[in-house]
Amino acid sequence: MSVDAIGLSAELLRAVKACGYKSLTPIQQRAIPAIRSGQDILASAQTGTGKTAAFTLPLLDLLAQQKHEQQSVLRAVILTPTRELAIQVAENIKQYSQNLPLNSGVIYGGGKMAAQANMLKSGLDILVATPGRLLEHLTLRNVSLSQVKYLVLDEADRMLDMGFLTDIDRIRASIKVAPQTMLFSATFSEKVKSLAKQMLNTPKTIEVSKQNTTSGKVKQFVYRVSESRKRELLSELIGVNNWQQVLVFAGTRESANQLAKELKLDGIKAVLCHGEKSQGARNKALEQFATGQARVLVATDVAARGLDIPDLPYVVNFHLPFLAEDYVHRIGRTGRAGKSGTAVSLVSPKDEKFLGNIELLIQRKFDYVVLPGYEFDPMSEKKQTASPKKVSESKNRYQATREKNIAIKQKQNIKAKKKLKGKKKRK
Repeated sequence: MSVDAIGLSAELLRAVKACGYKSLTPIQQRAIPAIRSGQDILASAQTGTGKTAAFTLPLLDLLAQQKHEQQSVLRAVILTPTRELAIQVAENIKQYSQNLPLNSGVIYGGGKMAAQANMLKSGLDILVATPGRLLEHLTLRNVSLSQVKYLVLDEADRMLDMGFLTDIDRIRASIKVAPQTMLFSATFSEKVKSLAKQMLNTPKTIEVSKQNTTSGKVKQFVYRVSESRKRELLSELIGVNNWQQVLVFAGTRESANQLAKELKLDGIKAVLCHGEKSQGARNKALEQFATGQARVLVATDVAARGLDIPDLPYVVNFHLPFLAEDYVHRIGRTGRAGKSGTAVSLVSPKDEKFLGNIELLIQRKFDYVVLPGYEFDPMSEKKQTASPKKVSESKNRYQATREKNIAIKQKQNIKAKKKLKGKKKRK
């Protein structure tokens, strides 16, 4: 269906087309008319299918029609589980509303309270927020939800997994009149259905894909390897295959830090994104990764939802997630909007139970890849079952790649120093 057929205002349609939209995705085709008609929504669709536009476009259309000449009054609140997703949604709203007389803003943990408070008091029509930070501002009376007419819970399942249920209840209680409420989720868990019963009034249920499925456009592979050789295998996969943009998920902040450090020693530029990093550092890392200044982004699950990098070709699970549902969200960073992608999981014996849970959840068996020299028998207690000759060959191959990368880096550093000296002499 063409974007022209949905009946958006001329100003909104012009901005949407400027963003490159030509046709609507299935979730957009079904959700936009329902929201504009005033219905509560319970919607589930795969990651990367356009859920953000599915709720922001009709909201902006409704708000623009109701816009008064007076100062902006907060009428719509969008809750997201992470600051990355909050920033992404807010940026999309800015793009879509560029021709509309609407003010929007975003607040999240880690941002400066004073600056956020000033923005809130200046007047907004629509606010994107993480639950905890919104509650802080409510407690300080920096914002009022008394006139909110629309409430959106984006990635509702993730918010529940992160323990935001009490915060959501308190925020909902601060809204005086029952708002039109929309729950959007990548998965349709029982917890989401229970929340929907509490918050929604005879909602329209929209499910455009089978629950907990992954995109058919994403090729999924599993490499079985001992834990001690995972990083070595990852470096070889990146180097030998010339992967230029790879999002790697690690299990903990500590393992992410160590992995990024080791990749750099292998001559592979890597940056970090996890909860211990400041928002400024995370934004810088994302920018370097998106623009090609860094080849690898090592992240924890804080980045599983909210990262939107166009045409991201590779996602690697260095460690499998504790929750099987998070696997769906992780690999959903690639193969977005109908594009193809590749998801690779490095699986050691300690990951076996997680692998089984994932296969049960998505109801499919993985394709297994064996790289000579890295063979591993999951049923064996031995650390390495490959022949000594194959292990030696793989280590030699890896070492050669590492030395080559380091040599290239050293040459680049020497050239840079010479160039700098030349500039100083000319001065």
